[in-house]
Amino acid sequence: MPDRSHRRTAAIAAVSFATVVWGSVGVFVKSTTLTGLSFAMYRLWLGVLVHLIALAVTRRRLPWSTFRACAPGGALFALDISLGFTAVKLTTVANAAIIGALSPILITLAAGRMFGERVGRREAALIALSFLGVAVVALGSSGQPAWSPVGDLLALLGTVSWTSYWLFSKRARASASALEYMTSVMIAAALTVTPVALLVGGVPPAAPTPRDWVVLVAVALLPGMTGHLLVAWSHRHVESWLSALITQCSPVISAAMAWSVLGEPLTPAVVAGGLVVVGSTGLVIVTTSRRERALARAAAVAEAEIEPVTELPA
Repeated sequence: MPDRSHRRTAAIAAVSFATVVWGSVGVFVKSTTLTGLSFAMYRLWLGVLVHLIALAVTRRRLPWSTFRACAPGGALFALDISLGFTAVKLTTVANAAIIGALSPILITLAAGRMFGERVGRREAALIALSFLGVAVVALGSSGQPAWSPVGDLLALLGTVSWTSYWLFSKRARASASALEYMTSVMIAAALTVTPVALLVGGVPPAAPTPRDWVVLVAVALLPGMTGHLLVAWSHRHVESWLSALITQCSPVISAAMAWSVLGEPLTPAVVAGGLVVVGSTGLVIVTTSRRERALARAAAVAEAEIEPVTELPA
């Protein structure tokens, strides 16, 4: 039981790190000359290369049966980043990220039915408070020159695809390692996005500038490989609703980075809502961690109190 508690703590830390690096993606994408679909295509093929190298270095193989079982996750991931990257190009980084933060609510509702996870009343209240903070940030960002209703709609559709990808990943990780799963996802996603990107953008595709390549490599290595591997690993050790809720802090990071790097306005409402999101999420982590430690101690005491059974001589 203590080992389980330690793994859960490490999983929470892994998801938290991924949340920070994921918060930078919108700023990276918007700073390039590429369209959202083109950026997704190049980023995914770089992801394929990086993951195949990782497989080779670790001397692992990717069985066809594993790829076939994990490929639907790649299709969902391809839909998510295509919608998300395009949304960022059309609307503000803050709006796209904050609308995407609605996914933890959907994940929380679905996880109970799919995985038997239950959320306590206190955690449910804090989730609602976090959702309120997201709404405040959205209202504070609307009406800006960079805002687009089409971009917001694409971000909303991306929320549904991300929720589906997250829940599929949780189930698929029960039978595949994190590296095998993410390699399968990258290959399937790249094969899904490429025909669409070429159909929309034309052949040959737009060539990235040298600066675009730097951004693409950075996104593929940090938010891409590192972030997704950490989260894929964490799926076995932390509840879906909690890990999803932690990622709800990502829009706050995105809004702050968009303000400092791209000059997008950061209104008082955005700041206030962001503090509510971070604060309520932190409280959920603290309360659930305390409960897990208490359960671990109780289990250890109960195990120590069990007297060994002595066999009587025949």
